[in-house]
Amino acid sequence: MDNYVKVNFLGATGVVTGSKFLIETSEKNILIDCGMFQGLKELRELNWCDLPVDVGSIDLVLLTHGHLDHVGYLPRLVKEGFKGKIIGTAPTLGIAEIILRDSAKIHEEEAENANKENYTKHNPALPFYTVKEAEKTTHMFQVEMEDKWINLSEHIAYRFQYNGHILGATFIEIDINGKRFVFSGDIGRTNDYLLDDPKRPEWADFLFLESTYGNKLHPSEDVETILSEIIVDTVHKKGNLIIPSFAVERLQTLMYILWKLYQKNKIPNIPIFMDSPMGSNVLELFNRFPKWHKLSSSDISAMSRHVNIVQSYKETWETIDDKRSKVIIAGSGMVTGGRVLTYLQQLIDEPSTTVLMVGYQAEGTRGRQLLDGVHEIKLFGKYYPVKATIKHLESLSAHADQEELIHWMSNIINIPEKVYLIHGEPTALDVLRVKIKDVYHWDVTIPKLSDVEKIII
Repeated sequence: MDNYVKVNFLGATGVVTGSKFLIETSEKNILIDCGMFQGLKELRELNWCDLPVDVGSIDLVLLTHGHLDHVGYLPRLVKEGFKGKIIGTAPTLGIAEIILRDSAKIHEEEAENANKENYTKHNPALPFYTVKEAEKTTHMFQVEMEDKWINLSEHIAYRFQYNGHILGATFIEIDINGKRFVFSGDIGRTNDYLLDDPKRPEWADFLFLESTYGNKLHPSEDVETILSEIIVDTVHKKGNLIIPSFAVERLQTLMYILWKLYQKNKIPNIPIFMDSPMGSNVLELFNRFPKWHKLSSSDISAMSRHVNIVQSYKETWETIDDKRSKVIIAGSGMVTGGRVLTYLQQLIDEPSTTVLMVGYQAEGTRGRQLLDGVHEIKLFGKYYPVKATIKHLESLSAHADQEELIHWMSNIINIPEKVYLIHGEPTALDVLRVKIKDVYHWDVTIPKLSDVEKIII
């Protein structure tokens, strides 16, 4: 085996989305994650560019977890000539299948609507990928267990390790010729409602660390009290509470908390509508993979009965027309697409409406715009005045904050040769770089998009 490894930084460098890291060796070429860029237009446009590497030479893809910014580029990768296996834990591949099908459907619908309503510069507008292309991609999926070393070649082995964050999420350890490369993926939080605490790596020669909240500590909010107060206020205003939610984990967490609040008599029996076909499918995965989370099957049944699950677009409109005060949880979490756009189109101009953001909002997304206090928002090619109250519940984030990131590294007994900070915006990256140097005195670097690092092993 050659005495060096090349690492190609193809995404999530200087930004939070688009995770893609290619490890090239003389034995195997391994892509870690294959996500879409989201947010700013110049980032989204990068999705349409072919990768600056020989895709046909990539032997396999290892997935840390199933979120769109980690799996959403897979059908394009296949289109560009990838023919290997796409490997992840069983829940990760289950989520990835749901997300890719849903994403493809949205791409097709958006292209169709853009052509019909003529709000596109492209003639015609094309979907980023189709449902058929997404389905072809899922046939390349291969399940591997967590906490088990898998040999890829004479000098290369890898292992998935439980990481909280969402169902099935892991960090990945890759041993290459005696050196350990650790890719953190997205690190979950301690004391999560649904998930166990993340495991922590014990050795890392080269560490690739997410930095989403590298410059922040999550507030020690009383989530249940804040949510109760917002709901009581919504009833008082005879209005609607709209919660744009990520379909994976966040939506199920909200269902669980709202069910518990009702059980404890902390909120009135307000109708709760869950409008996310993808969220319903993910809920089924909680039943299929009980060892990956804390919920009992009776909890899942009870919280599902407590919520009205919207099945069709016709029911979306019936929910909007329902004059009662209600809670509506709908995708997507950053307000970039999905059913939540229809609710906002109809209700965001009403002062009795409250919109509650409950997760990370990437730069350039409608969610970030709402948090920044915009007076109008563009939906389906038209502007709508924002008269709703906008609230933010940051402590429901599924990402570790700075303190939890520092703690996650505390079990590493060696001194890593280098730490690469990824998956963060510039301020978060730089603040975390300084913090790691102060706490651990490790060599920390912040790569740029398309950097190629030659590492001697």
